Amino acid sequence: MVPEKRKLMVVGAAIAAAFALSACAPAGYNAADYGNATEPASDNVAATAGATAAPDATSAPDAEADPNATAPPAAANAAPKLSAAESTDKLTGSKVARMGKVVVNEKGFVLYRFDKDGSKPAKSNCVGDCAEVWPPALTNDGKPALKGVASSLVGTVTRADGSKQLTLKGWPLYTYVGDSKPGSWRGQNVNGSWFVIQPDGAKNLTCLPKVSKPVAPPAADSDADSGDAGGTGSDYSY
Repeated sequence: MVPEKRKLMVVGAAIAAAFALSACAPAGYNAADYGNATEPASDNVAATAGATAAPDATSAPDAEADPNATAPPAAANAAPKLSAAESTDKLTGSKVARMGKVVVNEKGFVLYRFDKDGSKPAKSNCVGDCAEVWPPALTNDGKPALKGVASSLVGTVTRADGSKQLTLKGWPLYTYVGDSKPGSWRGQNVNGSWFVIQPDGAKNLTCLPKVSKPVAPPAADSDADSGDAGGTGSDYSY
């Protein structure tokens, strides 16, 4: 009886482990959406301050957000005023299926941070084609409406073209063109450098799919719908 009971326990543990894995990144997953299309990001979930990611995956614990942090301006003229469609006017601490804590914009799209950027001081190194694939969260006044995100962590950085980009705990914020719907997070672990950002500025490593390639820049993509279809990814380094 004891061996049989032990076998059942082992089998049960294996099933639980398999279920946990499939809940994150199942074999044969639909590359069009790592998230759950039936559960878009909700702006009614209050974010908590604590990070669940491993300590070495978070931004420096003693890093303080600097609302005035900027990169050295490279443009002589101020950037033109952004339209409502171009600017990010709201940051919401939320939760999405399988990933957990995220930050979304006013349209419900998940925001990311880039390991090759800087946070002390804030600096964006995603320009050119990179910015076509990872659109920066731009702002006119650096004062988006906030819910579940501490105002003390929100700031801006001046990009090379003179535009201002929102930051969270010093990390510049981006969306991903490969996310075809609110609540999707296909950008997680792209090139091992892009990660969903939590309301406290830390990486969210709750679900970590295998390293994948980014989609091609829209202008270089002959198939207008390939971003939604997933495809095989591109060879771009960002």
